[in-house]
Amino acid sequence: MNQLFRTKSIDALIAASEEPGKKLRRTLGPWSLAALGIGAVIGSGIFILTGTAAAGETLSFQSVLNAPVLDLLIHGPDSVSTVGRPGAGPAISLSFLLVALACGFAALCYAELASMIPVAGSAYTYAYATLGEIFAWIIGWNLILEYAVSNMAVAVGFSAHFNDILDSLFGFQLPPQLSQPIVAGGELTGAWFNLPALLVLLALTWILVRGVRESAGANNVMVAIKVLAILVFVFGAARAVDPANWKPFMPNGWQGVLTGGAIVFFTYIGFDSVSTAAEECRRPQRDLPVGILATLIACALLYVSVAVVLTGVAHWKTLANAAPVVNALKELGYDNIRRWVGAGAIVGMVSSLLVFQYGQARVWFAMSRDRLLPAVFSRVHPVHRTPHVSTWIAGFAVGIPAGIWDLGTFADLSNIGTLFAFALVSAGVIMARRTQPGRPRGFRVPLSPWLPLLSIACCLVLMLSLPLMTWLRFFGWLAVGLAIYFAFGKRRSELADSR
Repeated sequence: MNQLFRTKSIDALIAASEEPGKKLRRTLGPWSLAALGIGAVIGSGIFILTGTAAAGETLSFQSVLNAPVLDLLIHGPDSVSTVGRPGAGPAISLSFLLVALACGFAALCYAELASMIPVAGSAYTYAYATLGEIFAWIIGWNLILEYAVSNMAVAVGFSAHFNDILDSLFGFQLPPQLSQPIVAGGELTGAWFNLPALLVLLALTWILVRGVRESAGANNVMVAIKVLAILVFVFGAARAVDPANWKPFMPNGWQGVLTGGAIVFFTYIGFDSVSTAAEECRRPQRDLPVGILATLIACALLYVSVAVVLTGVAHWKTLANAAPVVNALKELGYDNIRRWVGAGAIVGMVSSLLVFQYGQARVWFAMSRDRLLPAVFSRVHPVHRTPHVSTWIAGFAVGIPAGIWDLGTFADLSNIGTLFAFALVSAGVIMARRTQPGRPRGFRVPLSPWLPLLSIACCLVLMLSLPLMTWLRFFGWLAVGLAIYFAFGKRRSELADSR
């Protein structure tokens, strides 16, 4: 039992990262780290979920399993009925700000631990150093869920957009048998395999194996393109803004604003991927906090700008569709801007795929180096100095399911896994302040422990806003992970040998 709650010393973690056969190459600076974060956070969601959250969703709660846990706790199971999620309206910009604030609390906690523990693995490593091995395993298992499910959903979306671009540029599309998942919405589609989803992931895997400098360079170019596309929309469409569309500003009150925040939270997932690059940046104690906080600030500004302009050029009730930004530009006749937005959306998806695959491989690498996963995952390429085995396995582990299933319905699993990781990282800051107060830190969370406690509270509220079915799937995922830990990882870990 003692092993479950034993921590691994920070000095031991750092020493393991310096072993010759498992040492990664340090090439990243603060701006490359910020670009990695922006690459992960800014995807196609900025052009899709902004409209969905503004207009709201109509949901059929046919059973208690589909109802938000918070509603069940407040109103009981008798409240379950066919209901909707009220839209934020033009106040969707406030929703983005509130979610940025909630994520900001967690980002400050990440920044402190990243500056104190400059080792790959992100929240997994921080939990190992502050909370104990069992919490480290749980959080690592949840990070695998976050990165994998998110990228499966994005890869399926990329395939659909790729087919649209082929049609618009060359007048042909891939046959549906080769460009759709085999199973969508729980039903067979008649497709053979979603080939573009697999191929884009394998291409990005090859880039990641070649080296972190090459990967960061490719990501920097893609981030520049999609930020330019967003700015083209914001400044190009701003001249068509009609202030009358902003009235009433909060048509559904604060309930609509909070509901909109729950919907757009998915768009902020990914800033924690910056911390997975700890072993590959030149000055982690300084650069990691800068990269994490710069990512969140830049993304919040871009999200709010898009929300303000979109709800200004179109009435919020018209935005309940799969491509609200593109359709609004089509109504305005702004075809050139629409093409930029289309390019930004697909580049945004590729960039998100790249960064999430990067982060996932680093988590597997760190868990393997601690002997909680098989040793093959921590092999480092002799020339490129990257965890090539983990990277290739991650590519196939995401690409093959993306070719078979449409996992959009499982997006909430990524949300709950991420929120759980945020909460444990915040708890880790409190624990580290008590157990290692003299440890050098390149950044310190202000107002500790109150701000980390506020971060935990925000995460719990957002988790309780998710459906009961999501919680049941989450507990199922944890049960599988714990079974693997007790059957394999617990017996093989370094702490088991040191008892």
